[in-house]
Amino acid sequence: MKIDGSITNITFLGLGLIGGSIALALRKKGFRGNLLGYGRSREALEQALSRALVDEITLDINYALENADLVIIAAPALASENLLRQVLFKIDLSNGPIITDVASAKGNLLKVAIEVCGQFPPRLVLGHPLAGSEKSGNGAAREDLFEGRRVVLTPLSSNDKSSVEIIATIWNSLGAEVVEMGVSEHDQILAATSHLPHILAYTLVNVLAKRSKGKNIFDYAAGGFRDFTRIAGSDPTMWRDIAMANREEILKSMDDFRLDLDLISAAIEQNDSQSLLDIFSKAKIVRDSFAEV
Repeated sequence: MKIDGSITNITFLGLGLIGGSIALALRKKGFRGNLLGYGRSREALEQALSRALVDEITLDINYALENADLVIIAAPALASENLLRQVLFKIDLSNGPIITDVASAKGNLLKVAIEVCGQFPPRLVLGHPLAGSEKSGNGAAREDLFEGRRVVLTPLSSNDKSSVEIIATIWNSLGAEVVEMGVSEHDQILAATSHLPHILAYTLVNVLAKRSKGKNIFDYAAGGFRDFTRIAGSDPTMWRDIAMANREEILKSMDDFRLDLDLISAAIEQNDSQSLLDIFSKAKIVRDSFAEV
């Protein structure tokens, strides 16, 4: 695996599904440098070490950063804020390690970086792999998780170009397709296409659970229900953090959804079968068109 020669020590701040999968994929692709894992749970870190995800582990963030050439923050959204803040206070911003992340929201991290540094650090490259699973923890890590998947980088004009290129090269080497977009655009798109669907899935399961009244309504759930609500099996803490980290864009998406749901409700109430058919038909056309891509 060819990465810039300056990258020989990679530190993971967090070794869950995404961080663990990056580590496994790096090894699969031939990275021979040192991989170090930092976290708060010794048990989780020792599990990662036993699976050979990393070469060493530590509970000391100072040690984790000491020799790092690249720091990958791979923690839930709100934890990523705290970790980024710690890292930016501790490292040499002009000549320290490259920093990147995998969080599902970018605007909150942008704000933290500017609050701490006064301006956006050139060697901080915000990123988000559009890959995952309803399973969590490094026990679910897979070396092929990013193959054929997109990774969004959100570089700013003040970014060091070589740092952005190094992060893009790493993701490409793991089989991912790298695309770039602005921070705001990323958060808007992810709120609509990922964050809102997860909130809807959690909500639907809770609504049906309240209606069951002692009967196991889920025994009669068909495949469509199971497919849609599969993501409600995702880590609640992670999705609570995402909801808070990207709350403004998520609230906008929820408002848009509520308006369209009201249109369907009104059509049903008014026995307006043509409006229902139009709404469902338009949705099918759009769904079929992007499913073919």
